[in-house]
Amino acid sequence: MTVDAHHHVWDLSVRDQDWIDQDSPLRRDFAVEELASEARAVGVERTVLVQTVTVAEETPEFLALAEAHDLIAGVVGWTDLTRPDVADELARLRELPGGRFLKGIRHQVQGEPDPRWLLRADVLRGLAAVADAGLVYDLVVLPHQLPACAAAAASLPGLTFVLDHLGKPPVASGVLRPWASDVRALAALPNTVCKLSGMVTEAGPGPWSADGLRPYADVVLQAFGPDRLMFGSDWPVCTPAASYAQVLDVARRLTGPRGHEQIFETTAVRVYGL
Repeated sequence: MTVDAHHHVWDLSVRDQDWIDQDSPLRRDFAVEELASEARAVGVERTVLVQTVTVAEETPEFLALAEAHDLIAGVVGWTDLTRPDVADELARLRELPGGRFLKGIRHQVQGEPDPRWLLRADVLRGLAAVADAGLVYDLVVLPHQLPACAAAAASLPGLTFVLDHLGKPPVASGVLRPWASDVRALAALPNTVCKLSGMVTEAGPGPWSADGLRPYADVVLQAFGPDRLMFGSDWPVCTPAASYAQVLDVARRLTGPRGHEQIFETTAVRVYGL
């Protein structure tokens, strides 16, 4: 069995995705049914649906989708970590239809101007509530924010931090430093995990190759090891650069035979409690 630990869906008639350019091929609806067709064609049987916008209504919608579709085994939602009653809000989400599928929380840290946003006192308090709720925290960050990720993970050893998209390294430019050393510092903390996801998008907008992605995949393979690495398609964000099948294929080629069961199944099952 293969698990896709990172994908999205959206319906533009319900809510605009204001991060999508007007002329982008992503500016259309992407539904679970479309994903299911592509995923099951290549042997993906379970997925984790991840938030896209910082809107409170999205998480209940995603939980209801998980309840209705057996492909979705977990949801990483959003809530305002800085609200004083964040613990109560997490409990409320779990009481909603599909609430048992809530596995983690994510915030668009990449859009925060403060590179140390994760270390604010109110954010750390919210992250502690995520840990107390038995959830994990997904990190969607840019490379310059990685040191703050490591500091936050060190201060909250009881919370598992999942790094999305390798921390968005500059794949298109081929530059490894300082991203590689900062990722290794994060991986040195035992409560951190990484998603092998998002690489084809970071390699764009031009053509990409497995050889161009390999140095970045090798860094996280060596730093985290297969038991703390999980595959994510980042569908449909990946689609301007590669099809679902191509993203899965290149991930398999980049990892080789080492740790396939962990990377493509058991790490996600364990970390998210699928």
